[in-house]
Amino acid sequence: MTELEEYYNKFNEEKRFDSRHGQVEYRVSMKYIHDYLDEAASRFGGAESDAARSQVRLLDIGAGTGRYSVALAEEGYDVTAVELVRYNLGVLKKKGSSVRAMQGNAMILKKLESDSFDVTLLFGPMYHLFGFEDKRKALHEAKRVTKPGGVILVAYCMNEYGVITYGFKERHVLECMEQGRFTEDFKTISPPDTLYDYMRIEDINALNEAEGLERIKIISPDGPANYIRTFLNQLSEEEFEVFVRYQMAVCERADLIGAGAHTTDILRKV
Repeated sequence: MTELEEYYNKFNEEKRFDSRHGQVEYRVSMKYIHDYLDEAASRFGGAESDAARSQVRLLDIGAGTGRYSVALAEEGYDVTAVELVRYNLGVLKKKGSSVRAMQGNAMILKKLESDSFDVTLLFGPMYHLFGFEDKRKALHEAKRVTKPGGVILVAYCMNEYGVITYGFKERHVLECMEQGRFTEDFKTISPPDTLYDYMRIEDINALNEAEGLERIKIISPDGPANYIRTFLNQLSEEEFEVFVRYQMAVCERADLIGAGAHTTDILRKV
């Protein structure tokens, strides 16, 4: 068993999305996923048609326990999920949905044919792949299996969130500096045993350029939510709904992207 598998055997992915900060990320992400599913469905008659939705093919790479893929399958989309961790895959399969779920590595999707999917999600793997080349392999495979003109949504963990939260908020900054885990300008250097790797916008841009992918837009799905978990939990339901509306409204703002815990890059295969 790999360290990653051991981690996810203990980490409750379902509970994360039930939390308020997880709900912000999930609901904003779903809004944008639906935008591009609707675009794909329009080619088959429109998203209001059950028959059209059933012809739209979505791939969820690094599907975890299926929070996105199961919900979208229940809406009538044709969904395939790939997950590395057997425990997560087992939870997904027990949900009894129509999702075609398989174990697989994001860097080697050999079971999947090229040019097959209208929308591809690459939400988990980039958090845990270290180094430019491994991330590029995952992005290349996502591109390969997506149809020409199709859309790929790629999620990253962001550098400044890691520095501020782990370094300063949790007071590991001096330890990290002694271990050489920050560059002079505080770019995180993450060894694989830390499980998470962190990105800046210029790193994401370099991957897109290497793979010849065209950016449609880039968003911050959770914004400050992870920083203010305690305060989000103190909000009334009405106040929390206003916060979700706020994040929906500002998630594309260039002056905020990169500061949140996650960034989602939305790309077109040309």
